[in-house]
Parts: sequence; structure tokens; C-alpha cells
Amino acid sequence: MSISAKVLLNRLMAKARFRHFEVLVRLTELGSVKRTADSIGMTQPGVTQLLADLEELLEVKLFHRHARGVMPTQACQDLLPMARQCLLGLSTSAEAIADRSTLGQGVVRIKASTAGINGLLVEALPALNEKFPGIQLHIHEAELNEQFASISNGDMELGVCRQPAQCPAGWQFQALMADEFVVVCNTTHRLATKSKVTWKDLSQETWVLSPIGSAAREKFEALSELHKFTPNTCHVITRVSSMTWAMMQQRPLLTLVPASVFQQLKNAKQLTTLQLKEKLPFDPLGLLLPEKDISIATQSVASFLENYCKQALRKK
Repeated sequence: MSISAKVLLNRLMAKARFRHFEVLVRLTELGSVKRTADSIGMTQPGVTQLLADLEELLEVKLFHRHARGVMPTQACQDLLPMARQCLLGLSTSAEAIADRSTLGQGVVRIKASTAGINGLLVEALPALNEKFPGIQLHIHEAELNEQFASISNGDMELGVCRQPAQCPAGWQFQALMADEFVVVCNTTHRLATKSKVTWKDLSQETWVLSPIGSAAREKFEALSELHKFTPNTCHVITRVSSMTWAMMQQRPLLTLVPASVFQQLKNAKQLTTLQLKEKLPFDPLGLLLPEKDISIATQSVASFLENYCKQALRKK
């Protein structure tokens, strides 16, 4: 007789321990009972027993045994995301509690978009950490939809992102930085030293396109339609920005990106932007933060980033 999901859930909640999940994850990663036992400070019989307990609890085989070790079954693969998330949440909470007890200034979990990281946090973080060494910052890269999910899950104090069409209930957006689209190339490109570049010039070049659905791709398609040209394209499309930048450093290619995304490479002078006749404004970058019940640590970080952007604007 098959066992229901409700029964399995009740069994896991009543009898499963974090150690069971640790064994499951480590066995999958290492493929060996011996290596798993060594990595978590247990004996081999102890690991074997915990695995047997979990398989008995779920009434399913979690690993295939073979001469070289073990290999996860499909049932194990189904259980892994929950086990990993459980262990990650446990370690993050342990870090937060330890930091709060030793330093007393709190923890701020920040989810930041690619633009937010490259356009703001990369530059501001060293000074922020220097001013508030007692605040532990947990920073993860996450685009806006992932930030909204984190708000629902309660595992984010602060978001760094582009202005959303609508904020989640109880949250607000605070704009910090204006942004615009720019055309990027390497410093030896034939258009790099031209004082004013026209779209006729650009229509004759080869482009690296951003992925479909991205704001940069939509903007580029609108501009190519407006200026009536069909672009020559490099047939490599990736969301891994480091791959795009590596290609552009080695070949005479162009790409359209938000200035914030490009900021770090611009500062390093590895690539450059072309001087277009017109500006291409884009939605500003800023902070997503709670409307009320904001912690002192989160407010300190938000205020610092606000002042940092104001100072940077005055220096321009």
C-alpha cells in the first residue's frame, strides 16, 4: 500500500533530525560512507544507521550501493532541496545569533540585483563595513521577483534593486541612484574615440545581445526598430556577465546595458562607453525596505547607503 504525503510529513516532523539531513546531503556530495563520516565527525556505522533510520521513516530507498560507494536514487533527489534549505537556514540562524550575542549590533540580510551589486554595493560596502563593523551583512544576489519571494518568506531585511511597478504590502521603495542605458565596447574599438556616435554608426557593428526578457534586450530591440536597422549579432547569449565582458575585451563588439551593471568594469577601465548623441534614461536603483518595525541595524545600513549615494552625486 502506498503511503500518503501527509503521513510522510508527519513522520518527518516528529522523528527526523538535522543530522539525518546532513548525512543525506554529504552522502550525495561525497558518494562514500567513509568520506561522509570523516567530514562530519561520525563513525561509519553511525552514518549507516542514520541513513537506515531515514529510509525506514520514509519507506523508500535513498541510495544505490555499489563497489565504489553510493549513488542517490530519485527519491533522494526529491528530498535534497528541502534538506539543503533546512541546513542553510540552520547555519544562517546560528551565524546571526552568534553575531548578535558577541557584537550586539545585529544582522541585516540583503538581497541585491546584479545592477544593485555592481552599481552600488561593490563601491559602498568597504566603507559601510568600516563604519559599522558590528553589523553582520548577509548579501545574496537576487533579482526583483526573488526579492519579493524573500519578503514573503521573511528572510530579507533590505533589498537593493530597480524601482518596481508596485511594492509588496508593508514595504516601500527609496530611490537612490539615477540610471541609464549605455553602449559598451573595448577601449580599442574604432568608435571608442569618436566624440559623437550616431545610430548609423552603430548599425554597422556587431552586437552581443542580452537575454530575451531582460530590460536591456527590450530597449535594444525598440531602438533598432526606431532607427530602422537589423543588427549583426554575435550568436552567444548568456546571463553570465563575466562571459560577456571577457568576449568584449577580446573582440570589437558592442552591447547595450544599464550603466549601473557596467560601473565596476568602467572604474577598472577594462571597457568603455561610447559617446551617444542622446541619453537613454532607465528606472532608478534604490532600496526596498519595510515601512515600519525596521531594526536599528537595517536603518543604519539604509541611511548609510542613502548618504553614500548623495555624496557620490555631489562629486560628479
